[in-house]
Amino acid sequence: MYNIVGVRYREGCKVYNFDAGDAELHVGDTVIVDSEQGVGTACVVTEVQKEERLPSDKPLKKVVRKATEDDIKRLERNQAKESEAFKYCQQKILEREMVMKLVRVEWAFDNSKATFYFTADGRVDFRDLVKDLASRLKIRIEMRQIGVRDEAKIIGGYGPCGRPLCCSSFLKDFAPVSIRMAKKQDLVLNPAKISGVCGRLMCCLGYEYTFYEEARKEARKAKAEAQPPQPQKQEQPERPARKSTVEKPPEPELLTPEEKAAAEKKKKKRSAWRKRKKKGKGPEGGPPESGGAPDTAAPTGA
Repeated sequence: MYNIVGVRYREGCKVYNFDAGDAELHVGDTVIVDSEQGVGTACVVTEVQKEERLPSDKPLKKVVRKATEDDIKRLERNQAKESEAFKYCQQKILEREMVMKLVRVEWAFDNSKATFYFTADGRVDFRDLVKDLASRLKIRIEMRQIGVRDEAKIIGGYGPCGRPLCCSSFLKDFAPVSIRMAKKQDLVLNPAKISGVCGRLMCCLGYEYTFYEEARKEARKAKAEAQPPQPQKQEQPERPARKSTVEKPPEPELLTPEEKAAAEKKKKKRSAWRKRKKKGKGPEGGPPESGGAPDTAAPTGA
């Protein structure tokens, strides 16, 4: 069994779990912890809880001890050094006309380094600035560029709702927020209305987004159930095949002997006419009509 306690390095920062050991800690106590960045101070934000951990789990960092009066005085001296370093760095930034904004300075508890947090639109060449800071402060300098949302989280403030910023009060991580969330909630797509103090979309747009998605699904389902069932289409009987109206010529077997003789005679006349036309000696008229009656001699007068 391990005694797990949640601590926070600064107000609005993420809560980390540490192994409290046998120390009796309560919410609000200042403790000395051994972190990946070295020895530092943190504030207890949760009560001690017993928890079982598997050997395969990542080992927890340990709480060194509860802060003493000497540790508190040392922490106050470090805070005074942070204020002095912030003013000096801000002065050098103005002198060198560097396009960057200094946000915060953190002085390590064991005086091992000083971290300067800043924001900028692009990359900044701060090598000369680091030399000036190192020669003045006599400590290792670390420059860290952050985003505008992290800046709002560090500085803090109040949102359009009148309450403290979510990121600096209780949010642990920044969840992705898109303009689609505002559209799904039928909000006014005015940048001044849906943007926070950081200039980005407000984090609170995602708080009720899942509720709106589920409500829309339930509404579509209820609407589909409320609609009356549509009548089924009756199958129409198949139409009979349409008969062709084109009259076919009579077959030779159905002709009478007289009609067969007339057809042969007409065929011979057509063939002779084609031969004369091919030689250029044909008459001006065309071939005899195919649909006419067979040629017969004109009757004599009575």
